[in-house]
Amino acid sequence: MSVTAKSRHRRQPDSADGAAGNERLTALTGAVLLAGFAVEGVTVLSVRQLLTLHVFLGMLLIGPVVLKIGSTCYRFTRYYTGAPAYVRKGPPAPLLRLLGPFVILTSLAVLGTGVILEIAGPGSGPWLLLHKASFVLWFGVMAIHVLAYAWRLPRILLGSRGRAAVVVPGGAARWLLVTGALAGGLLLALLTVHLAAPWHPGPGSG
Repeated sequence: MSVTAKSRHRRQPDSADGAAGNERLTALTGAVLLAGFAVEGVTVLSVRQLLTLHVFLGMLLIGPVVLKIGSTCYRFTRYYTGAPAYVRKGPPAPLLRLLGPFVILTSLAVLGTGVILEIAGPGSGPWLLLHKASFVLWFGVMAIHVLAYAWRLPRILLGSRGRAAVVVPGGAARWLLVTGALAGGLLLALLTVHLAAPWHPGPGSG
């Protein structure tokens, strides 16, 4: 391999492997969630006709959401416990650091109230109102989050830094984690999708 080729395809230093790998795992999971929530947003526009798909996708995305929260909290913990590689990478911008807990809390609120609605069925007290209210809050928070991070996804996922391609060990493990999260969400969705049936409007209903 020539010197030029080596410079374009170089390996991260060992001390930074964990932080870089965590960043790529978070970005990969974020890309999956971005696509999934985009489709879920389409179902919201015609939720009566697409209710089963709406419920199915909501349950499916629980797995990737849990994985992304886990990878984000892991970075948070490693940074504030003084792990050198994470300290060198630094924290997010102050606004995004402040926004992070709201991203997690509103995501859990939307998914949690959705799960409760699916299990409890129609006429389940205030949960439908709480689901709608948490969705509005989540949408506002996520709009800022996506605008701040989406433009960085190609660079992180492709591992480009200038003209160099940065190789980060653990790629197979990252894909396995994301695949496992999707598989877990899919299994949960398949086991619970029948619970959407009571929510379908009956003949002659509004």
